[in-house]
Amino acid sequence: MAARTEHPPRVAIVTLGCSKNTVDSETLAAYLQQHGVELTAPEHASVLILNTCGFIQPAKLESISAIVEALERKQAGSLSRLIVMGCLSARYAEELRQEFPEVDYFFGPEAYEPIARVVLGDARYELLGERLLSTPSHFAYLKISEGCDHGCSFCAIPLIRGRHRSRPMEQLLQQAQDLVHRGVRELILIAQDTTAYGIDLYGRRRIAELVSRLASLPGIAWVRLLYAYPTDFPEELLQVIAEHPTVCKYLDIPLQHVSTRVLRSMRRGMTRQSIERLLERIRSRVPGIALRTTFIVGYPNETEEDFRELCEFVRWARFERLGVFTYSAEEGTAAWSLGDPIPEEVKQERYRELMELQRSISRELNSAKIGTVQRVLIDEELAPGEYLGRTEFDAPEVDCEVYVRSPVPLSPGTFVTVEIEDAEDYELYGSANVTVPNPA
Repeated sequence: MAARTEHPPRVAIVTLGCSKNTVDSETLAAYLQQHGVELTAPEHASVLILNTCGFIQPAKLESISAIVEALERKQAGSLSRLIVMGCLSARYAEELRQEFPEVDYFFGPEAYEPIARVVLGDARYELLGERLLSTPSHFAYLKISEGCDHGCSFCAIPLIRGRHRSRPMEQLLQQAQDLVHRGVRELILIAQDTTAYGIDLYGRRRIAELVSRLASLPGIAWVRLLYAYPTDFPEELLQVIAEHPTVCKYLDIPLQHVSTRVLRSMRRGMTRQSIERLLERIRSRVPGIALRTTFIVGYPNETEEDFRELCEFVRWARFERLGVFTYSAEEGTAAWSLGDPIPEEVKQERYRELMELQRSISRELNSAKIGTVQRVLIDEELAPGEYLGRTEFDAPEVDCEVYVRSPVPLSPGTFVTVEIEDAEDYELYGSANVTVPNPA
């Protein structure tokens, strides 16, 4: 343990990976700041904390590259200490210690107090939900649970984050109220499995109740749900999405594949028929909903026929938003024993073909919006009179964006009505006409 320092060091936190890591870094930043640490940009820091991702091979390589770059700075004398935390560190701590002995400390996710102790020499306060937001001030991620109980054959998350652990509902409501008081208008619910919320604490799924209560908080304009696991989907959630005006008509529901043969090997607990029935129920009960999903191509037993079936299904489903990953063999997972027989060039070819198919679908869906009026949340000012925003059908960073021209100045966090004048594959263009009053 480091000795207690009279003058706390200047610390920078660099976050790699997903929005769950973003929340972890924001919580750590608040904890360190509460202890008097000066938080700064990486180029000005004497202590650098890297919050790493270890989900798939590209993310691991990015994290390792960041470690190497930071160690070069340390060797040059511009860094006194390097701390590595997060998923990569949790999963490969021993291997990383051997490979990078110059790193001062390795920690897993959510190691707030231990990190504070090595930075400062002690840790005097308990966390009460504090966070130092790194997102624009009008939206924030709300992590409602940690870990996952599903045994998907390709996924290392349970090995890294452990079993599913819901956060108490009252605690989440208090955190949400605190965020609203700080100007947050949009809450984005995240977890490894949001639809399992409550099972461990309350003996049943309570995600519908949680979403409804969050959406009823004064000052909240949008509540958005990501990472909704499709197996045993809670039907009562659809009623909340359909009926509550502040719940976005949007659902991120990762399907991963559609071939029943591949799904069984993936241990997803679904078939193509059950997926099709679920999508039909969602769209019939929530008319106009935007569905986002992700698929994996190049899974070890995915044949060319399986891939053609996936493409045919995407043409049928016409998802509003879709992402694709190439399969990454992860040691310790059930699929590891299958090897990685599909050549990388075949994986990339399938990736490109599926993304091009989705691009054409997105272009058609966006073009159909020309001439409509959309409610848009302004995220950023690009130049005087030019802004970047999103509709309720788009999550930040991963979905479509709206380029807005306005005759009057707009501030991030403002809602405006926008007449859509043009569209591209993943962008809409329009002019603002009437500012929508923000709810009290």
